[in-house]
Amino acid sequence: MATSFHPDRFDEIPSDLERVGAHRVPRKRGRGWIGFAWAALATLVLVGVGVGALFVLNDKLALGAGGAGGSTPSASAPPSETAAPVVEPTVDPSLAVTVLNGTPTAGLAAAVGDTLAAAGWNVTTRSNAATEDVVDSTVYYSDPALEGAALGAAASVPGAGIALSQDFVDLGQASLVVVIGSTFPVPEGE
Repeated sequence: MATSFHPDRFDEIPSDLERVGAHRVPRKRGRGWIGFAWAALATLVLVGVGVGALFVLNDKLALGAGGAGGSTPSASAPPSETAAPVVEPTVDPSLAVTVLNGTPTAGLAAAVGDTLAAAGWNVTTRSNAATEDVVDSTVYYSDPALEGAALGAAASVPGAGIALSQDFVDLGQASLVVVIGSTFPVPEGE
């Protein structure tokens, strides 16, 4: 069943009309810049509100060298962390030192023992370590109070570091144990 409508004024299209569709209006020039300007303005307002909120919520926000509000940090502020005391290397001839050779090179324990004895250390034992694959030379100490002495002994052994360890406590009466590793510079002629 077909429905018919009565003709009205919209059924007649004038012949001089150049456009199609009455709802489309030609764009005005510069209309795109207006949208861009509104977007830029909205962005600036949002950034300004965000920065203002940061100043209100966080009074420690520092912009530049002066800090927030142009103030400098006060002298009465407590320090965040105290400086660790610096341990100075010492030589204590009363401490017993054991020297172990952890390399396949023969005679290193005796040579390093002689060097330590010449520096003032009481070298009681010079021997080979249980393994010959030690890489880094290390002075081991078991008591934190002996850190300065370990640093002093390490200063006499080129390239040696120090380590707090209980591994060598059972070796006898030695307070310090020097283990020579493969990075130890072997003197020429040996």
